[in-house]
Amino acid sequence: MRQRPPCHCAKAWEGQAARFASPDTGQTRWERALRPFLFMPAYGDVGRRLVTKVVMSFPVTRQAAVASLALAVAAPAVQAQAQAPVLNSVLVTATRTPQPARDVISDTLSIGAEEIARSGAGSITELLQRQRGIEVTRNGGPGTNASVFLRGSNGNQVIVLIDGVRIGSASSGAAAWNAIPLAAVDHIEIVYGPLSTLYGADAIGGVVQIFTKKGQGSLALEASVLAGSYGTRSGTAGISGSTGPFSYALSAGKERSDGFSATLPASSSFNADDDGYDRKHAAGQLAWQIARGHELGVLFLHSDQEADFDSGSKVRAWSTQKLDTAALYSRNRLAEAWQMTTQVAQSRDKSGSFTASASQIDTKQSQFSWQNDISLGTDSLQLLAEHRKEEIESNTAALVRERSTTSWAASYNMKRGDHLLAAAARNDDSSQYGSKNTGSLGYGYRITPGLRVNASYGTSFRAPTFNELYYPGYGLPANRPEEGRNREIGIHFEQGSTALAAVAYRNKLTDLLVNTSPCPLPGFRFGCAYNVNKATLEGISLSARQQLGNYFTLSATADLQNPQDDVSGKLLVRRAKRHGNVALDYTAGSLSTGAEWQVSSYRFDDTANRNRLGGYGLLNLYAAWEFDRSWTGTLRWNNVADKHYELARNYATAGSTVYAGLRFSHK
Repeated sequence: MRQRPPCHCAKAWEGQAARFASPDTGQTRWERALRPFLFMPAYGDVGRRLVTKVVMSFPVTRQAAVASLALAVAAPAVQAQAQAPVLNSVLVTATRTPQPARDVISDTLSIGAEEIARSGAGSITELLQRQRGIEVTRNGGPGTNASVFLRGSNGNQVIVLIDGVRIGSASSGAAAWNAIPLAAVDHIEIVYGPLSTLYGADAIGGVVQIFTKKGQGSLALEASVLAGSYGTRSGTAGISGSTGPFSYALSAGKERSDGFSATLPASSSFNADDDGYDRKHAAGQLAWQIARGHELGVLFLHSDQEADFDSGSKVRAWSTQKLDTAALYSRNRLAEAWQMTTQVAQSRDKSGSFTASASQIDTKQSQFSWQNDISLGTDSLQLLAEHRKEEIESNTAALVRERSTTSWAASYNMKRGDHLLAAAARNDDSSQYGSKNTGSLGYGYRITPGLRVNASYGTSFRAPTFNELYYPGYGLPANRPEEGRNREIGIHFEQGSTALAAVAYRNKLTDLLVNTSPCPLPGFRFGCAYNVNKATLEGISLSARQQLGNYFTLSATADLQNPQDDVSGKLLVRRAKRHGNVALDYTAGSLSTGAEWQVSSYRFDDTANRNRLGGYGLLNLYAAWEFDRSWTGTLRWNNVADKHYELARNYATAGSTVYAGLRFSHK
């Protein structure tokens, strides 16, 4: 067997052959070298049944995409009438400024506070896994590290923001999803596709922005408790409101679970003990309306978690994960048509793993943004300047580095009757990788008030991680950013109680950083990170929602994708060609209940497509009863059939679980 280079690191990354001991892997053992694009599905039984319903197969050709889009539009277009569409919410992330959803060209999704409360989800990744275009892989239970993939992109090709503050590890390039407390979340916005023109490096697959609770109106008190399987228990409390020019929102909570063994017996790191976690968090927003049109505010989030993982039967192994964000902002309306927003922010990601030895990697990101939004009649112009500094402290001396990026961007959104146009350009100048230019252009046309077609093109890039640049025996300082070019077309229909959407996309990626062996440069015995790969992320994302009578709502999503390594012709690791969700909700007065079916075709856990992860279908049941104006009881039964499945090879997932909660809300 070929020897691999020793690597003990608190942050694992796709693409390195190493011995891991970290919260990212949840274990200490040798891992097969994986390319940074991981996921390769095929035609599992569950996926096959899903596809026969949607009537489409891969690869997605232009003809097939057009046919599917036409099919999605045909029925509603016949009965479309001139009435206001349901799509009346306001989104921020797609344009960096509040804008009606009906005027946003980008493919977006919003998860509101009520939906989060009804979901009964135990973690933010559990909630995201039910959304279209999203897949999740996790190394064990809720406290272990997870990766989130948008449209087949890699975990470090997605930007994650908390209240506009960017989070993530500079060593791995990915966010610490396991440390984000769902109890502190008010709502979530997801923008699919390239967004580097607005947010810079790493927005190849999209952007996920998490908004914490904001104070407004009269005094509101909230509290909740939850208990359930695997000794899980949690409690949260919060206060929010406004008085005069001041608004406030403060919350805190604690979660604990005994968990289950993170690994399966086939794993070399298997330990039969339970791997639980303990997390506490606090979040807050304070704002002061200095004068009409002028607001000064501060916001923060703190999360501190300790979780167990497996590292063999004789060694106790645990990890720590601390996540902090803080920001000071000033929002000023300098003229009727000109609003200026200035923000100074900082985020910290501190990861540690402890077995027979200890490893620590701490990332600090210091951020400054100056944004000017100018209204020009029905159009809008945005001018943006940003500066971001990334710093690492670690007991791996080679990773103790920093880099700075200065960015300038401009975007223009035009509305002319039924026509929408969005154009943007950006330059990111880094002290490490130099200057990168990105651009995007989108067009939308309203066929009727409830029916719209979109088309867009955009470029993006991902900056090399510090591991890919500096890790001993693996990183190369000369590595370049990955690049992406995305084309997509979409059709959206909303009228009355009906909503349908179809989006077809094709994202060509070049200069992918992968573990290359032998390394083209001398001195790397076991390979190195190198820009040699290409990949294509293409697919179609379908969604539908229909109210049935006065009490029932049926919703469904289906993602048919082909994330492929263009060099090997293999599918990318751990991504399914087909995945989707179907849910039926019933609401009558103070009672709401429902069932959801979550399905995925099989995937592969290696770049050679030899280690198959089977397809699965999970049935979940949930109910909520508002038995008093201020009190609501919740009950959720996940994985009713106790289905055994794996999101990563030899890592366990939860069996059949039941959770009951009680929520108090007074305003």
